[in-house]
Amino acid sequence: MIRAHKIRLHPTPEQANALARAAGVARFVWNWALAEWNRQYEAGEKPTALKLKKQFNEIRRVQFPWTWEVTKNASDQPFLDLGKAFTAFFEGKAKRPKFKSKKQNKASFYLANDQFEVGDHRLWVPKLGWVNMAENLRFKGRVTGARITKTADWWFVSLQVELPDAIPTKKPAAVGIDVGLNRLATLSTGEGVENQAFLKTALKKLRQANKRLHRRKPGSKNREKARRQVARLHYRITSLRDDVFHKLTTKLANCYGSIGIEDLNLKGLLKNRRLSRSFSDAALGKLLSLLGAKVEQRGGQVIKVGRFFPSSKTCHCCGWKWEAMTLKDRTFVCQNPSCPYFQFPQDRDQNASQNILREALHLIGLIDQVVSGIGSDEDVNLPADAG
Repeated sequence: MIRAHKIRLHPTPEQANALARAAGVARFVWNWALAEWNRQYEAGEKPTALKLKKQFNEIRRVQFPWTWEVTKNASDQPFLDLGKAFTAFFEGKAKRPKFKSKKQNKASFYLANDQFEVGDHRLWVPKLGWVNMAENLRFKGRVTGARITKTADWWFVSLQVELPDAIPTKKPAAVGIDVGLNRLATLSTGEGVENQAFLKTALKKLRQANKRLHRRKPGSKNREKARRQVARLHYRITSLRDDVFHKLTTKLANCYGSIGIEDLNLKGLLKNRRLSRSFSDAALGKLLSLLGAKVEQRGGQVIKVGRFFPSSKTCHCCGWKWEAMTLKDRTFVCQNPSCPYFQFPQDRDQNASQNILREALHLIGLIDQVVSGIGSDEDVNLPADAG
């Protein structure tokens, strides 16, 4: 199992300049290799990453001597990355590789496992020396590689560590989760996590910063300062959102062995002109991706309920369906006289989460094992092999 630990770096001004030059070399080599690949492909040849690398090394010392000033990985790895990108493109898994821009693309370069060393709160980079790290490496294992990137004004290193596969712990508890905009997540147990809408909160500052950016003269130092301010705001919003996501998904993965969620059409939701920014702010796709990865690592399972399953319109107790229900109706009122919840107002999202749990258990064939207390404060007890 490969785990990554992203750590902030604290380079000196001279070291930061050297990191920027290494990232610039990596970007230049990528663009050179992509241009040469396109030229050879249009000429009827069959370019490969190794052929392009050999061709570049033959002319490098004469035409591009400045590429030797930084670590050799900055000029070697882009060829391998380009080869993987074209392989994914030809297999239909990704779009065609594009040229990288200094202003629009994130500055980064890769280090092989034999080209750096990790010490106590520091990282050794070839032709640069020791660079201070904000914390020690969290995982203990064989370090397989590192990628140094720049976000806003800060440099980070992502260290990949090979760890032994953990023995999954069976958890008999199951839960259903309904995600949305008013509440980020509503559990079938009655718990809820509010959507803090970090982008909406910082929107005023972000608009002001963007106005300052576009009023500055292109190419001036003041425009670069304004650009960095916008980047810092975006980074802060992302960090706050990720903090909430990681805490929530870790808690759910540690507590439950089976988790039922909706199979949302996220691309379709983003096309709603009234709610697209709210859905982007909530970042439901990232939340569900993190949840799935962490649950799988801990030996659990995520059951996706069909997107057309009427979880919000159906009474979780008797199955009566409220066909005329709209988005404005935030409480669910069952109109079935024989239902224990007849004309009793229920929270819309909690009712949906209980329906999602019941349908998820039905999909994996465990609905007969569910006790009658679904939706109460008690966890749903499932057989030990359910997780």
